[in-house]
Amino acid sequence: MDFQGYNIPDDLMYTKEHEWAKQEGGVVRIGITDYAAKTLNDVVYVTNPKTNDSVQQAKSMGTVESIKAVSEIYSPISGTVTKVNPQLDSHPELVNKSPYGEGWLVEVKPTNIASEKKALLDAKAYAAHLDTLLKK
Repeated sequence: MDFQGYNIPDDLMYTKEHEWAKQEGGVVRIGITDYAAKTLNDVVYVTNPKTNDSVQQAKSMGTVESIKAVSEIYSPISGTVTKVNPQLDSHPELVNKSPYGEGWLVEVKPTNIASEKKALLDAKAYAAHLDTLLKK
């Protein structure tokens, strides 16, 4: 779905803090949304949790630093980090260029995805949330 120039894929789950999650088998891939990437502008550094770290839903799991600001990344789900995107160490700009592709942040083995999914937004609900923010 395209909403006011922002790409919002229909097959992802979203947080109100502009992270996305995609369940792929037994893991959930996490990143920041197109809106967040465009708002941050030029990403220069990404701090991710490490492999085997635990993350908690709605709690900070790292930061994305741009030339404008440093923003917290909040985990959409709870679980254990199984993989960190190695490309972001040397190419943090991938977060801007491809937030839903090569710019993903981490993969997490979820501990309670069934109940935690209820707190996430689908594409339509996320677009409505963005609409509210953009009208302010």
